[in-house]
Amino acid sequence: MAERYMRPICVGRANWTFLGSERGGHAMAVLRTIVDTCLANGVNPVAYLVDVLGRIQDHPVNRLDQLLPYHWQDPATASA
Repeated sequence: MAERYMRPICVGRANWTFLGSERGGHAMAVLRTIVDTCLANGVNPVAYLVDVLGRIQDHPVNRLDQLLPYHWQDPATASA
């Protein structure tokens, strides 16, 4: 399973060789971690990021764990 998740990173390595800076590399690593965690938990990464980035500012800091991909539910499907 780990090899399956590493494959896109190895295939795309040539595209990510020049991210612009070390800071850009760290940002890319964070984004890949979020996207891969979403995929591993059966969450649509685009829907997740749109929802979480839209409401994280007003979310209580002591309940940020509710916004993690393995606790998150898509509001569009949660009410259905």
